[in-house]
Amino acid sequence: MQDGDYSSNAGFVQQILSLNLVPRQYGDHTANHTALTHFSEMWYGVFLWAAVSSLIFHLPAALLALFTLRQHKIARFMPIGIVLMGVVGPVCGGVLTSAAIAGVYKAAGKTMMSLEAFVFGVGQSFCILFISFLRLLATL
Repeated sequence: MQDGDYSSNAGFVQQILSLNLVPRQYGDHTANHTALTHFSEMWYGVFLWAAVSSLIFHLPAALLALFTLRQHKIARFMPIGIVLMGVVGPVCGGVLTSAAIAGVYKAAGKTMMSLEAFVFGVGQSFCILFISFLRLLATL
């Protein structure tokens, strides 16, 4: 790899990390413009990524169910349930877990980077996916 390639890659990564993924409510500008400092910003960032990643997981499953079960008399309505679970899960559980994560950060006096909100939000969806595929709840 040449030096020019490294600097262009570093610039690309820097551009991605400097994106303002969550709209700012308050006008205070810190040195890091992507840092989420208030509870509502942290909560919204984590919740938004949890909701989006949940829909990204559930929409392909709903489309697959739609195409494979379209001629079945009763099971053709299964995609509706799959999409509803993709929405209801983050709205019910994602709100609480995102608030808990934001509350811990706020209580510790830390700021949250936008990338951390992404990791926590998508991590919630991966945990749900992991538990669903392992069928741990069926063994309880």
